Amino acid sequence: MARILTGKAPRIALPKGSVDTHIHVYDAKHPALPGGPNLPADAANIIDYHQVQQWLGLEKVVITQPNAYQTDNTVMLDALSTLGDRGRGVVAVTTSTDEASLQEWHEKGARGARIMELTLGAVRIKDLLEVNAKVRSLNWTCIVQFNGREMLDRAPLLKQVQGDYVIDHHGKFLPPVSPDSKAFSQLLKLIDKGNCYYKIAACYESSVTGGPDYSDLAELSKRVIEHAPERVIWGSNWPHVSGSPEAAPNDVELLDTVMSWMPDEKIRQTIFVDNPHHLYWRS
Repeated sequence: MARILTGKAPRIALPKGSVDTHIHVYDAKHPALPGGPNLPADAANIIDYHQVQQWLGLEKVVITQPNAYQTDNTVMLDALSTLGDRGRGVVAVTTSTDEASLQEWHEKGARGARIMELTLGAVRIKDLLEVNAKVRSLNWTCIVQFNGREMLDRAPLLKQVQGDYVIDHHGKFLPPVSPDSKAFSQLLKLIDKGNCYYKIAACYESSVTGGPDYSDLAELSKRVIEHAPERVIWGSNWPHVSGSPEAAPNDVELLDTVMSWMPDEKIRQTIFVDNPHHLYWRS
C-alpha cells in the first residue's frame, strides 16, 4: 500500500491563501546523514507534496529541515527553489554558520531556524540564544521543539528569545498534560509575552487518547485558540515520518479534526492565513 496523496475534500474548505507551516521533503539520491534517522521508505518529495497540497486546498508551504539530513540543508533548499514565493524554509543553523550562508539561504526563501531537542535533532536548545542572535537581523523566527513537560525549566531561556519564535507540535507534552497544569499555564504565559507562537501539528506523535479525535490534545489546543488565536499556526507534518508510509495518518482526516477546534471563519483565517504570513512572508 502506497502513501495516500489524494482523496475526498476537507469537510470545511480552507480560506484562500492558507499555509501549511510544517512539512519535510527528501530525495532518494541524498542518503540520511550520520546522527539522524533514516529517510522514509518512499523518500517523500516535493512532487508528492504538491498532490497533498492541492487535495487539502492549500496555497503556500513552509518546508522544515528534516532530522535525517542533520545540518545539510541542500535537499530542503533545492525543493524550495521550485516554489518561488509560494514557499518558505526553516533551516538548520548552527553556532558556526556564517553570515554569507544565512544571506544566501534568505535569498532562497529561508525564514527560520530549527531547534530540535527530541528524536535526533541536529541543533539543540542549548544553542537557541546564539542561533537566535545570528538570525535576528534577517527577521527570522526560531521553531523550538522539546518535551513540554519541561516547560517550567525551559521558560527562563525562552523568555530571552528576541523576536518571534514558535513552540512546535502542540508544545509536545509527553504525555499530554491537563490545561490546568503548571506546565501548560507557563506556556500560556509565554504566549502572552507577545512573541511566542503555538503550532498545531502531529497530534498522533504525543496524543495518548489517539485518533480520530485526539481529545487530550484537542483540549489543550482549543484552550490556546480561545486564549490567543493570533498566536496559533498549523502544519500538516507531512510526510509523517514517525511511522511507515503505509501507517501514515490520512491528511484530510487530520485537517478535519483540527478545523473542528476552530469555531468560526474568522479564527480559521487568522490561523491558516494571517499568522503564517506574518511570520514567514513579512520580509
